[in-house]
Parts: sequence; structure tokens; C-alpha cells
Amino acid sequence: MSLFLQIALAVILVMMLFFLWPTFKHWQEHGPKAKAGDWQAVILPLALVVGLVVLLIALVR
Repeated sequence: MSLFLQIALAVILVMMLFFLWPTFKHWQEHGPKAKAGDWQAVILPLALVVGLVVLLIALVR
């Protein structure tokens, strides 16, 4: 990749961070707060996806 493209990409990423920072701060302050059972609701689907991937890898071998 040429130097010009790398510099342009870096400038674009910095501009994205600059413009998205106020939105991120608003979400952090006014977003929903985690409750007691939220982690269990996340862990179950993640465990199912990991199990599916392991099963598919085992079937390919």
C-alpha cells in the first residue's frame, strides 16, 4: 500500500473517532444498565456458537 493511502486512511480513522466521540459519550451516560441475569443471556448463545464451530471442525477432520 502506498504511503499516501496509509496517511489518508489514518486521517479518515482519526476523523471518525473525532465525530463519533460525542455519540459514544451519550450512549455511555444514557444507555441501558446491565442487570443480574444479563451475563447468562449472553453466555448461552456464545457457548452454542462455539459448540457449533467445534462440531464443524471435528466433522471436517
